[in-house]
Amino acid sequence: MTTAQSLPAVSSPARWAVRTAHIIPLLTLPSGIWRLLLAAGHHAGYTDAGYKALGTTGWGAAYVVGLSLAGEALALLALGLVRPWGEVLPHWIPLLGGRRVPWKAAVVPAGLGAVALTVLCSSFALWWAFPHDDMTPAGSVMAGFLYLPLVAWGPLLAAVTVSTYRRRRRAGHECR
Repeated sequence: MTTAQSLPAVSSPARWAVRTAHIIPLLTLPSGIWRLLLAAGHHAGYTDAGYKALGTTGWGAAYVVGLSLAGEALALLALGLVRPWGEVLPHWIPLLGGRRVPWKAAVVPAGLGAVALTVLCSSFALWWAFPHDDMTPAGSVMAGFLYLPLVAWGPLLAAVTVSTYRRRRRAGHECR
């Protein structure tokens, strides 16, 4: 079994990349908390009819909570691009602990995720260009500002991913 001690060292990530990877999970918090309020029964800017049509009761509430948790978990994975556990699996993981994470296993999903997030979340920059009849005017403005940070998620993840790829390539870790 290969151990972390016998593997060639990878240089430390750039300070900006570490900071950016730590910022990424914070981008998903505002919209996630807002969705949790919806699941808890708070109208959170929706009109009575709009909230009812949204369907955030029963299984709809479970879906909204799951969506918030999944979004935050995916955002936290950005830390794996700059933390040691993203390069060498922790020893407590059965059968795989202590092995180097292949660069493709980290960089390819992160790159695809960055592209998908950029495409999916870029529309939030245009939130105010469209009417939201199911929301109060103040609720529409609030929701727009809470979802606006998601526009940066994809581009920031792309920057950290490119930094990780370059760092691993410099170290000669099979980035071909």
